[in-house]
Amino acid sequence: MNQSPFASTSSKGLLANRYQLKQLIGSGGMGEVFLANDILLGGTPVAIKFLTQTVVDSKMQQDFAREALMSAALSQKSVHIVRAYDYGVSEKGKPYYVMEYLFGKSLKDLIPLSLPMFLTISRQICLGLQCAHQGINIDGKICPLVHRDIKPANILVIPDPILGHLVKILDFGIAKFLNYASTASTSTGFNGTLPYCSPEQLDGEKLDGRSDIYSLGVMMFEMLTGKKPWEPETDFFGAWYKAHHFEMPRAIADLKPNLKLPQKLNNLIMACLAKKASDRPQNIAQILQVLNSLEQSNCPTLPTTLASRSILSRPLDSGLTIPLEQTCRQLSWPENKPIQEIVFPQLVDTEQKSVAALWLMLPQQEIKNYALSTRYNQFVFMTSPHPMLLWVTVLYHRELAPKWLPCYLDMQNPQNRKLVSFLAENERYPLIFFTLEAPHSCANVLSSRIDPTQRQMLKTWVEQSQNLPLTSQPHLSKKLLKQQYKQMQSRILQHLESKPQVVLSGSI
Repeated sequence: MNQSPFASTSSKGLLANRYQLKQLIGSGGMGEVFLANDILLGGTPVAIKFLTQTVVDSKMQQDFAREALMSAALSQKSVHIVRAYDYGVSEKGKPYYVMEYLFGKSLKDLIPLSLPMFLTISRQICLGLQCAHQGINIDGKICPLVHRDIKPANILVIPDPILGHLVKILDFGIAKFLNYASTASTSTGFNGTLPYCSPEQLDGEKLDGRSDIYSLGVMMFEMLTGKKPWEPETDFFGAWYKAHHFEMPRAIADLKPNLKLPQKLNNLIMACLAKKASDRPQNIAQILQVLNSLEQSNCPTLPTTLASRSILSRPLDSGLTIPLEQTCRQLSWPENKPIQEIVFPQLVDTEQKSVAALWLMLPQQEIKNYALSTRYNQFVFMTSPHPMLLWVTVLYHRELAPKWLPCYLDMQNPQNRKLVSFLAENERYPLIFFTLEAPHSCANVLSSRIDPTQRQMLKTWVEQSQNLPLTSQPHLSKKLLKQQYKQMQSRILQHLESKPQVVLSGSI
């Protein structure tokens, strides 16, 4: 009988003297997942997965540590792979991963999907797999990673204001470790999910990325039809072995006759399901090429989640009222600010009202270059361990590097709460550009729009900040927000690079 991980915590009730286990939030063939608080980071919620396999000797522990380190390194490279922060072995010998805690749904609970949703989800899964298959650098050697257990239960779909839906692949490295551990401790030695296993995986052969491509093909078939490509008489190993090795997959058109499936997509899925690895697409890039062409032909417009908050940019038009723009252009660079490339938020007072604005100092040529840029904003708020707001503005132009303008606001500071309150009251906020060259005068004024929903969210965050108990850990919240900021950047760029030049705003 398996013992609960709660029995493996220290006398203080903490795992590794750091993690306070709260409740079981998921379980499966590979183990159990618990919600926990990271006491070292002020009670930040994390997810901890305890593996089913017990580590019985030092060699197994070393192998687990290696797989965990590779998985953690990989998770830093792609936003589509769940981020791994820590790992260890409990007092009872149970290996565990510490991962980011995410609010989302398993792909298995969303199947079957519409064609546009299928294309969005599949492309993001492929981006994560491509990153893994390209490998990570370990001691100067490139090590490709094969997942070995691609299936809907290992795909998490999270609502996302930038992409509409953000996909995260779970359990990289775990399948390989469990397979090794099972082989070392028993004579059976197979860990995988039979309906999704490639023929070569069932034969115990050495695997490469084409095995994941086969599993992806099974999953894509299921994403569209709600059913597997085969329906063996039993769920035992022998029946699935026969299906994967010798039986042709069912036709998607037979299972979903009303689905208007492009022939190019049908051919792609069937190619992924080829029995021989050499007959499949040889890498994820070949699959992405097909998916991207289909997505462009089927989804030519902005996603509805973004279209409602997008405004076409008008050349040399700040989008502000004339009195406010005139006031901004007459401002002088504050004497208490250094003469260097910086950005900071500060109120601008007009006769009618006060407005929260971003003040920037840039070289004159850069100011000219970004005059016709797309402006995009994001807001992230963290209540614990310290109330902190991240306010990000991006200036994007296809021919230039994006200009990132992040501001971190301590929401225990009354002045910052006042600034955010004014930010929430106005549909737009000014970006006031001052030249790095003397006389450091205002050279341009642009604006970025905040949609009504997000303005309401800012008001709520101000109220929450006023009611939270006083803390003294702003550095911890800023550190966590910086991690989120890094994750956001790739998602924002991914969206902006695929869309027309528009002025966008959003919030997390």
